[in-house]
Amino acid sequence: MGGCRTLQTAVGVFGGDGESQTDGIDAHPSLTATATVNCPPIIAVELCRERLGVHPCDKRRSISEYHSLFPAIDFKLIESEDDKLWKADAREPFEEVTARGMEFMKWLWTRQEKEIAVVSHGIFLQQTLNALLNDCQTSPNQELCPRFTNCEIRSVVIVDQSIRGSCYPGTISGELRLPADVAKENIPREEVSN
Repeated sequence: MGGCRTLQTAVGVFGGDGESQTDGIDAHPSLTATATVNCPPIIAVELCRERLGVHPCDKRRSISEYHSLFPAIDFKLIESEDDKLWKADAREPFEEVTARGMEFMKWLWTRQEKEIAVVSHGIFLQQTLNALLNDCQTSPNQELCPRFTNCEIRSVVIVDQSIRGSCYPGTISGELRLPADVAKENIPREEVSN
């Protein structure tokens, strides 16, 4: 969670009925809308923010202000009303962005959903994915490493390393396979996704 644009993107992409306040924000009403019946839950997570400090655009508004602008978003996980992480005189080191990203990943693992969209900022996502890739036992997929472009969407499958192997459809029954083995063999997505 960072500035308004990230929140607008999340609500604009994942749903809304177009009936909300847009005071003080230059956005189409559908980008700040309330949730509709078919919307997935949209949860604001403080860890999932842009690199902090110095730049005013990286400082968040108060939670009560965001809540009035984005009623479709759940802000219950945010502990403080005001932004206590942002510092006017110090830019967050990349190592701290990475640490925040890994802490976010730990939180993400606690979620029950199997498909999750993360709407955030390029530096945060890049630092987090690079840290995950550096921890891989196989060669990292170089497509994840480049800098994110504006409004870029990437599809990423993250597998818990504590799982030694898994049964994938299309293999000999009961044979344990590592996820990298499936990727190397180019097993069709339909066979893996069930």
